[in-house]
Amino acid sequence: MRFAFNHSLFALLIATATGCWSAPHDAGLPVPQDFTAEAGEARDKQVPVLVLFMSEGCTYCETALEDFLLPMQRDSEFRGKVILRQIETDSGDALIDFEGNATTYKRFSARHGVSVVPNVTLFDSSGQVLTRIEGLLTADFYYGFLVQAIDESLEQIKSARH
Repeated sequence: MRFAFNHSLFALLIATATGCWSAPHDAGLPVPQDFTAEAGEARDKQVPVLVLFMSEGCTYCETALEDFLLPMQRDSEFRGKVILRQIETDSGDALIDFEGNATTYKRFSARHGVSVVPNVTLFDSSGQVLTRIEGLLTADFYYGFLVQAIDESLEQIKSARH
């Protein structure tokens, strides 16, 4: 029994050291099914809806998601400032847009001019684009770009109320 345990521990250490095994990570941001729900929440809270448009196999998209947006989602400072969602731009899955119309993730992405991923677009509660960040700009400054985009969007929402 002791040999089996030591052997298993040794195998786990080797797998970890060689990159064959990694700790599980977050699956991603919530994926919207019906943007009218997000619109209602955004209207109630007076916050923007941030959508990460990404595509499968896009390493820059994974970096934007895992290094910046998932930590932001876990940070209590941002819970009251923004609603975070993600969309696969190539997906034909059904989606209800901000106006309540049936569409797909692919058509929704195309309608909003998404051609470069990752693409972070902030919407107001009516589905109007407030601001956009295309591509993964300089990684050292990307977090700052995201915070600035959220703050600018909040200001636009606040000024539209008055």
